[in-house]
Amino acid sequence: MTILQTSIVDRRKNGKGKSTGNRQKFIRRARGQIKKAVKDAIEKKKVKDILNDKDSAVSIPTKGISEPRFRHGKGGDRDFVLPGNHDKMVGDTIPKPKGGKGGCGPDASPDGEGEDDFVFTLTRDEFLDFFFEDLELPDLIKTQLKDLESYKLHRSGLTTTGMPANLNIIRSMRNAIGRQIALQAPYVEEIEELENKLRKTKSEAKKKKILEEIEEQEKEKNAVPFIDDVDIRYNSFEKRPNPTTQAVMFCLMDVSGSMGEYEKDLAKRFFMLLYIFLERHYEKIDIVFVRHHTTAEECTEKEFFYGKETGGTIVSSCLKKMDEIVRDRYNTSDWNIYAAQASDGDNWTDDGNLCVTLLDEKIMPVVQYFAYVQVGRDQ
Repeated sequence: MTILQTSIVDRRKNGKGKSTGNRQKFIRRARGQIKKAVKDAIEKKKVKDILNDKDSAVSIPTKGISEPRFRHGKGGDRDFVLPGNHDKMVGDTIPKPKGGKGGCGPDASPDGEGEDDFVFTLTRDEFLDFFFEDLELPDLIKTQLKDLESYKLHRSGLTTTGMPANLNIIRSMRNAIGRQIALQAPYVEEIEELENKLRKTKSEAKKKKILEEIEEQEKEKNAVPFIDDVDIRYNSFEKRPNPTTQAVMFCLMDVSGSMGEYEKDLAKRFFMLLYIFLERHYEKIDIVFVRHHTTAEECTEKEFFYGKETGGTIVSSCLKKMDEIVRDRYNTSDWNIYAAQASDGDNWTDDGNLCVTLLDEKIMPVVQYFAYVQVGRDQ
């Protein structure tokens, strides 16, 4: 008996100058060092640089990524043969040489050799993976406590029990006809034989007896029920979670006179970060821009960031507007709802309690995540 061995060779091409398998293996092994390097790089970069850079180079200490290897320890004795000379005799013990300690850094070391940092280039997606790792938003599925997860019924075959409304008539009748044909077949064959015998028989007495037998067989055949409990089939359904693959992101911002270009620029970066995270988890994302001063309105992105308004600030107006839009266009069973609000912290004094009420009763029960950032030159 010959056993043939089958091997699969993956000949898909990697990116130019890259080995995908080795790269992923290295990232897994040096995850701690890369994560720290990304954190250091973020502190030095602006958010716009993080978003626009296609690739990002990070420096990793070489010591942290060295491969494990076997080597002789500092202690212990070894036996080996050396060429003889005039100073050493057979059986003499040679003292261990004193080894220098390795050093790192740009300055010279009096002992041993130093080590340089290893520069590793991360793609934009890899960099953002590490960037968002510590900022992970809540689970994107609906929470069971709020019972917002939607289900959809899917066909899962047939069953012998069920509700009358789920009766599968076609399959039940097919089973019934098949059962009738199978159970009536012996009687049909017997009747055909008796009829052939009847045609050949000339004796009236024998004919009468054969007719009685045919009648008896007909009764037996007709006694097979038209439909039986074993024939009945019901459509079976099972509930499966209906994954929501679409999200809506509400961008709420104060555009009153106290919000200058600097504050709006900070707010824009904040919105972009949340959008990039959502884009990596959802197939479809809607963005709704709501700006407010004393009143709130839905607007375009250009009006949102570059429109100039004057006047005071009433934060509750944008929360009311968001609640109105959610109820009109975004059903919580179909959409994952996220909200991000940016403000300089100013608000009409008597509006605070109303904002708390709106958040507790209207906004928080329907959103997956609500983020607030207070922007300002002194923050």
